[in-house]
Parts: sequence; structure tokens; C-alpha cells
Amino acid sequence: MTRVLVVEDDPQLVRALVLNLRARHYGVDAAPDGTTALRLAQARRPDVVVLDLGLPDVDGVHVIRTLRGWTRVPILVLSARRASGEKVAALDAGADDYITKPFSMDELLARLRAAVRRTETDPAAGRDPAADTTLVTTEDFTVDLTAKKVRRLGHDIRLTPTEWHLLEILVTHPGRLISQKHLLREVWGETHGNKTHYLRVYMAQLRRKLETDPSRPRYLVTEAGMGYRFEG
Repeated sequence: MTRVLVVEDDPQLVRALVLNLRARHYGVDAAPDGTTALRLAQARRPDVVVLDLGLPDVDGVHVIRTLRGWTRVPILVLSARRASGEKVAALDAGADDYITKPFSMDELLARLRAAVRRTETDPAAGRDPAADTTLVTTEDFTVDLTAKKVRRLGHDIRLTPTEWHLLEILVTHPGRLISQKHLLREVWGETHGNKTHYLRVYMAQLRRKLETDPSRPRYLVTEAGMGYRFEG
């Protein structure tokens, strides 16, 4: 049974989440604050954490950073905070996904299932889920991480070093939301953390080369104000 730790101080929302998750055969623990959440995470070893940022004792970002000190458990943030800076802070601290309140239960359950699938590809949850992957295959293109080559419709696709670096980061974290700030730091360095126009230009170039319809990307997806994810 997949075990979920719900960290939320709104009793009505906790009740709704617990009922919906248990109805779908998840095991559920609930914590009303960050201190209890960290204690339960150590004791119960959940498979996924669903976390509100606005907790009564400590900020949710502190909880994320503390968890990331010893576990790679997927963390899905549920929050009413809509400012892009706060979303980025949660992602940079180590959250895997960010869902803004109010939210659809169907969307949350879909994101939860995706997080569980990623964990199942790496049962140890101590390595990157794609650490041993050398070939990423989609219906439209393949990415050979060892040879550093991309093929689409039977032809090699030429990527610039910058395009390759961006693509490599995204495809080795399938389904995970990667913040703009993280991508900028990884590809361009610490001094370029706010130059989001770089990302827009290079992501547009990647989509033109890899997507069937670049204006409606299937694989290289934008999460407005937060970052990008690769949907394989």
C-alpha cells in the first residue's frame, strides 16, 4: 500500500484529502504542523508527502529543506500562495510539484499517481530515478544520453550545447517540475538566475526541433511562472 503524509492545518481540507485517498486504497497519515510532519516522516516513512506551505509553526519551505536532508520522497506542495517567487522557492528547496489552491481533486490524484510511478522506477529512492537511463524514448523522438544525440523521424537532430544541456536536465527528471531559477543556474551559472528570457528563447527552439506542434507542446511543457517539465 502506498502511504501518503498529508501536512495541512485546515481540518476540512484534511478530511476531504483523507477520505479521497483512503477510498483509492492509499494509506494516509495527517499532520497539522511542520513539527508533527517531520516526526511522522521519520516514523512512518511515507511514499509521498502532500504539503501546505502556510503552517502554524514553521514555513513549509523549511519542512521541504529538512526532509531533503535525508530523503528523496516526492513532495507535492498544495498552497494558496500564487506569487512566482514563493513557488520557485519551494521548488528550489526540493519540492517535486506545486498545485495552487483551490485545486481539483482529480488533478491532485493524477499528480500523486505520477509521483508514485517515478518512485517505483527507483525503489531505493536514494538516486535520481533516471540515473541509470541511457535512452529516453517518446512517440516522436529519442534522446541518447550516452551518445548525446537526438533522433526524430529517423533523422539526427542537431542541438546546440545549450539546447542539449536544457533537454538533458528535463528528460532525466521526467514528470518533475524544474524551476526556471534552477535551469538558469545549471545552464548559464549563478549570475543569470533572473534572465528568464533566455529560457523562453531556447525552449522555443527545442520545441521547434522536437515537437509536432510547437505552439501546443506535448513533451516540453511550461508551468506558468514556475518552470518546465518533461512529459515522456
